[in-house]
Amino acid sequence: MKLRFALYTFAFLCGSLTSSFAHHTAVIVNKGNAVENVTSTHLTKIIRGEIKKWPDGKNIILVLHKDSAGEKEALEHLNKMSDSEWNMFLLSRKESIVFVDTDADVLKEVQAEPGAMGLIEVHSIDNSINVVHVDGKLPMEFGYLPH
Repeated sequence: MKLRFALYTFAFLCGSLTSSFAHHTAVIVNKGNAVENVTSTHLTKIIRGEIKKWPDGKNIILVLHKDSAGEKEALEHLNKMSDSEWNMFLLSRKESIVFVDTDADVLKEVQAEPGAMGLIEVHSIDNSINVVHVDGKLPMEFGYLPH
């Protein structure tokens, strides 16, 4: 009886924790981009279009998913915007953001554009791009933004 309870408890905990790790987002840039770390404040300014160029002078091109609940939630949190504010913001900047369908499409766009920056799920990271530290942390580390 104790073994069964322990197994049920273990299964419940695994199931509960799995969903909380399902949407770990990574900020990525082109392999040729020398930026390794940004602060969350700097990242917010990039996303809002307040910073338009990288330190090397390349134009920043933001690559986002058309429909990604996890990404949208992370960006709303990072920018301290409600759902409606975020949607209005995106409409106002739609000409300066590249919208794609999948993580593979984000990778392709970021690889093709030297100034591109995108967000992908950590399971999609490969060696074709660079992952950016945010506030000195990498994805999956406690406090990494955007989560």
